Amino acid sequence: MARILVHTLVFAPDGVSTSQIVSELAHDLHDYGHQVVVLTTQPHYNRDLDAEAQQPLQRRLFGMYYTSQYHGIRVIHTRMRRKADRVSGRFSDYLIFHALSLILAAFLIGRQDAVLSVSPPLTIGVIGWLLTLIKGGKAIYNVQEIYPAVMVQTGMLTEESRLYPILKRIERFVYRTSQVIVPISDGFKATIIAEGIAPGKVVTIPNFVDTEFICPQPKDNELSRELKLVDKYVVLYAGNIGITQSFDMIIEVMGRLADHPHIHFLIVGDGARRAQLEALIGEKRFPNVTMLPYQPRHVVPNIYATGDLHLVPLMAGTARTTIPSKIYTIMASGRPALVSVDHDSELVSVVQSANCGLATPPDNADALEAAILHAYAEREAFQQYGANGRRYIEQHYSRKAVSAQYDRLIRQLNNG
Repeated sequence: MARILVHTLVFAPDGVSTSQIVSELAHDLHDYGHQVVVLTTQPHYNRDLDAEAQQPLQRRLFGMYYTSQYHGIRVIHTRMRRKADRVSGRFSDYLIFHALSLILAAFLIGRQDAVLSVSPPLTIGVIGWLLTLIKGGKAIYNVQEIYPAVMVQTGMLTEESRLYPILKRIERFVYRTSQVIVPISDGFKATIIAEGIAPGKVVTIPNFVDTEFICPQPKDNELSRELKLVDKYVVLYAGNIGITQSFDMIIEVMGRLADHPHIHFLIVGDGARRAQLEALIGEKRFPNVTMLPYQPRHVVPNIYATGDLHLVPLMAGTARTTIPSKIYTIMASGRPALVSVDHDSELVSVVQSANCGLATPPDNADALEAAILHAYAEREAFQQYGANGRRYIEQHYSRKAVSAQYDRLIRQLNNG
């Protein structure tokens, strides 16, 4: 049994996908017998009012921080503004989170055996190292995205900028000072090792999906009936509407298929580009598009069941440094995936290994349109892709299997 401090930007009751993964992992580690405490922010990314009602936050020290209980786990929440669209706004929010994390840990949290820091942001790895100096334990750095590479690939940063070499030094510092680095894919692992990091300290553990919560469901459900989509062939995008997704390509294809009598696009989510995307769709007055805001967690199974074909569109280059967890949710729901990403990415490898869908080049509207029309024409045959994905998830990415890997890792560190 180990004392584990989970240090993460998002945690329950925040509804974003990373929050759900980290929260469920913490729950499982607690069930394995570990003493878990969580240091995070107040809900600020995807507000889920139902979840917040079930996990109420108690205001402390005039609102400087909050506390809650999550399945018997003590959770300490720092103050945090609603997720900022501006990069400068995010940086300032991260700095405040980091400062408050150190202060609150010093006074509210006891000695620890392990500090699990979940990126992004990259700088959380530095704070994780400082927390080990204050509270003891081994630093475990979880890599959900490769920074600063993903910032370069999305155009947020250039390698010629003054900030880039600073971030590279921070990246190498985090890798060097962490006792264990846990990337979510072997592709990420290779990238980290290429930075001169010893292979023995890099352990791949993928993200998981709760296969009991997300499972194959009938398309004829409450949501699809409400949206009048039961008899439509629904091409679904559900998740973050951000800067790494290729929505310009999707809008182009929406326009080309606007007169198709049976194909309908459903976009569900929130993020930095939602307002822009909503405005463009409204301006073009597409008759074949429905757009919904972020939905409460209990609606998620019906969202995925409503889709006949699920999109994972990433801008060129970004699939090498980020892996959307939605691919595992799509597979768990028993629906086929259409990924528009770099051909040499981990995402394509997963789809091909599982035989759960199709892959097309990124930012290529012609290829995406052709793939959607092909999937529609062969929609009965495509159901087998969905079944293949579900079977593969149960074998490799179930919550039980992945949580057990973290349990073994932490026990080995604690006994080493």
